[in-house]
Amino acid sequence: MTTTTLPQGRTEPLRPDRDPVRVLIVDDEAPLAELLSMALRYEGWEVRSAGDGAGALRTARDFRPDAVILDVVLPDVDGLTVLSRLRCELPDVPVLFLTARDAAEDRIAGLTAGGDDCVSKPFSLEEVVARLRGLIRRCGAVTARAGSTLTVGDLVLDEDSHDVSRGGDFIHLTATEFELLRFLMRNPRRVLSKAQILDRVWNYDFGGQANVVELYISYLRKKIDAGRSPMIHTRRGAGYLIKPGE
Repeated sequence: MTTTTLPQGRTEPLRPDRDPVRVLIVDDEAPLAELLSMALRYEGWEVRSAGDGAGALRTARDFRPDAVILDVVLPDVDGLTVLSRLRCELPDVPVLFLTARDAAEDRIAGLTAGGDDCVSKPFSLEEVVARLRGLIRRCGAVTARAGSTLTVGDLVLDEDSHDVSRGGDFIHLTATEFELLRFLMRNPRRVLSKAQILDRVWNYDFGGQANVVELYISYLRKKIDAGRSPMIHTRRGAGYLIKPGE
């Protein structure tokens, strides 16, 4: 696979046909599958999901995923059986198993059966994304990503050096401010709710209050928008978005 800049301004791994990386999520817990789907789509990947083994195999035949997130426990057949059948059609696809926290035997069985990695529930979304990237690269499905620069209007963020500038003027940000701005810039013109921002910037299991988002948005505005055309906007009752200043 090669890399290119997506419309959001990111440099992201692509398939040989230059489509986004495809990931199949197989889990019968719909809220969890949706949470994973949301996180991977924010990374610029194409995602489909299935709630049981039969649905997973049907989807895999049509979707031809580059990686699979597979729960060990499914309502019809177990994940190990799904893996065995999946390997008949997609022998090289990397598989990341989801297991219960204390089910060491499931992790061992998954790896022994041919799984490439395991993550125990509950897990960090960032960890799942990082492990998927590593699996896909080790399997030769993508090349290492080039340095990524996000650009929205005259605002530029370098994901490698963590440098941020607007109109050529350097802007110093704290680590949290940087992560918040990066999340906004990965999704330009898209309204992001406080809950989505908490999930992504402070991790999905963050126990704080939504007012921390308001606080850090105000910090960013003072540094990004002060004396300039505003880029960070509030949509009352919906959330926040970033777009080029007018």
